Amino acid sequence: MAKKVLSENIEEYLEVLYDHSDSDNYVSTTIISKSLNIAPGSVTQMLKKLEQGEYINYEPYKGAMLSDKGYKIAKKIKRKHRILEKFLSDVLNIDEKNIHQQACEMEHSLSDEAERAMCHLMKHPDECPGKQLIPECDFDFNNCEECLDNDESIEEIGIRSDNLLSLTQITANNEGEVLFIRSNSNTLDEFSEVSVCIGAKIAIIENNVKESNKIIIKVNNQKKELKRELANNIFLKLN
Repeated sequence: MAKKVLSENIEEYLEVLYDHSDSDNYVSTTIISKSLNIAPGSVTQMLKKLEQGEYINYEPYKGAMLSDKGYKIAKKIKRKHRILEKFLSDVLNIDEKNIHQQACEMEHSLSDEAERAMCHLMKHPDECPGKQLIPECDFDFNNCEECLDNDESIEEIGIRSDNLLSLTQITANNEGEVLFIRSNSNTLDEFSEVSVCIGAKIAIIENNVKESNKIIIKVNNQKKELKRELANNIFLKLN
């Protein structure tokens, strides 16, 4: 089993930046300080340390932004947190008001092996109980069926190098290539019906998920309207 590299404290900083990041905007020291209940001076010192480790880009008086390296780590922590929330709620029937705090306490120690087993058990869920997107795993598979059929140990499975985004996370006028579809053999047909497959080039025309629960894309020169439930599970590498 791989040894833990980062402290929980560092992971908490990266997770806060992930929660508050929006495209190319910096997250202010004040926001980080309030989120973690830590004095601004201490936050500034940690941000400098994180920049030295190439986890963030930091500018005094502006704040911090995750680097690609930091984003990958932060997304993995957030995935574990939301997988745990789903497991605590749907499998263990823990009271809803308690699941967030319990997930916070467990996310840093949850192994990749246990996370993968929970995902299989719950049939690769796309949202936590709070209806927030569960990020994709970073295993180098095209879809969940490949993961289910693979009996290699967790240390032998390849890791995807690219940072991907779900269609629901991508704003209009962006485009990219599909590199992962969260599905198995029983649901892949749903994606085929809208011409979505690994390698497909997709342009986002409209993203009205928050208002109308729908997103409009262009694939194979045709406009397609997708519901959030489908769009949540299509992951692109942006051009």
